[in-house]
Amino acid sequence: MKPRIAIPVPHSSNREYVERALPQYQHAIEAAGGKMVLVPLDKTQDEIAELLKRSSGVVLPGSPADVDPEKYGARKHPKTQPPDAARDAADELFLQDAYNMRKPLLGICYGLQALNVWRSGTLRQHLETEVRHEAGRKTKRAHKVNVDPASRLARLFSEAPHTDLNLSPDCTAMQMTVNSSHHQAAKTVGDGLRVAARSSDDRVIEALEGTDAEHFVMAVQWHPERNYDDDAASQALFEALIAAARQWEQSERAQGEPESLKS
Repeated sequence: MKPRIAIPVPHSSNREYVERALPQYQHAIEAAGGKMVLVPLDKTQDEIAELLKRSSGVVLPGSPADVDPEKYGARKHPKTQPPDAARDAADELFLQDAYNMRKPLLGICYGLQALNVWRSGTLRQHLETEVRHEAGRKTKRAHKVNVDPASRLARLFSEAPHTDLNLSPDCTAMQMTVNSSHHQAAKTVGDGLRVAARSSDDRVIEALEGTDAEHFVMAVQWHPERNYDDDAASQALFEALIAAARQWEQSERAQGEPESLKS
């Protein structure tokens, strides 16, 4: 049976964004060997909890919204977009489930920011830099990132064939080129997280990962779902999520499979 990966509808009201983005996530999850479980934002908490109970991993996708600055004790920047209360509420349930049950979690763009704030981190509300962080969805190669060679992310990419990782000019990091479509980023890193990658030129945090080696928690500011078919690193991220979900299922069965995973 393919591991079921729960994902919330990215936004409660921006239909154009949802209709464009969701098929890309579904394709990436299913091409990597999983099955997407879509969680509508109009479900009750109990209904969302039931869908999560029947899933073996979670993805927190991108969104045109921004996390409410009040959640991390900051005043709203003029360029901060309105929050999406329904998406926020769903994300909290997703994060609670992933951490309580130690399910694998992959956060993408807004998903990284939601994860970091939920773990008591803060955000840079608007990036003003020469690096093209807001390059847009049509740009497959926006800027370079330096991946910490000691990180789980570096190991994941290094073990995957055909990724474009190269040693940085100062020989201190593994460097790769990513797409990019964000105007916010992590500032203070949340509890139990560490920086796995930064933008090569302006040091903006581009990836976070969990510090617990036994729990797969990975989040990136770029969009691996958008270029899954022609980018080995994007494939490696989703394949790692699915592999971790299979491992989680095996662990659950070894302890006595819950009813939710039997059908």
